[in-house]
Amino acid sequence: MKHLDVAAIKDGSVIDHIDSKSTLKVADILNIQNEEQVVLVGVNLTSKFLKKKGIIKIEGKIIDQKEANKIALIAPNATVNIIKDYEVVKKFNTVIPEIIEGIVKCFNPNCVSNHNNIKTKQHVVNKNPIRLQCHYCERIMGAKDIVLI
Repeated sequence: MKHLDVAAIKDGSVIDHIDSKSTLKVADILNIQNEEQVVLVGVNLTSKFLKKKGIIKIEGKIIDQKEANKIALIAPNATVNIIKDYEVVKKFNTVIPEIIEGIVKCFNPNCVSNHNNIKTKQHVVNKNPIRLQCHYCERIMGAKDIVLI
C-alpha cells in the first residue's frame, strides 16, 4: 500500500528533491510566510537519491524562472513540478544558469554593485561546488559567501 507523507495539492507548485538541510532556505526564497494559500513543508523525508530530502508544496503559486534560478543556487538537485487538477503538467530540474543577474549580492563590501544602483551580475565559475565571480570586481565567492537579494 502506497503511503503519502505529504498531502496532494490541487493547483500550484511542488519543489521536490531538496537537500533536507536546505529546505528552509528554499522556503525563505519562496517567501512562504506571506502566502495565503496552503503551504506544506516536509523535512527529513525518506529519499532513495538523497537519503533524506525536503519538499515544499504551495497551493495556487506557479514557480517562475527567477525563483527556480535562486533555488538552484541553494538546492541544485531540486525538481519543480507544476500541478493542475492534482496532475503534474510540467516538471523540470532547477539549473544553475551561466550568468546570474539580480539574485546574489557581491560579498566584497567595496564592489561598485554595493554602492551604485546597478543590477548585480555574477558568472558561474563552477557549479559543484558552486563558485561565482562578480562581473564588476571579479572576486570569487563560494557557497558560504552567497547572500540572496
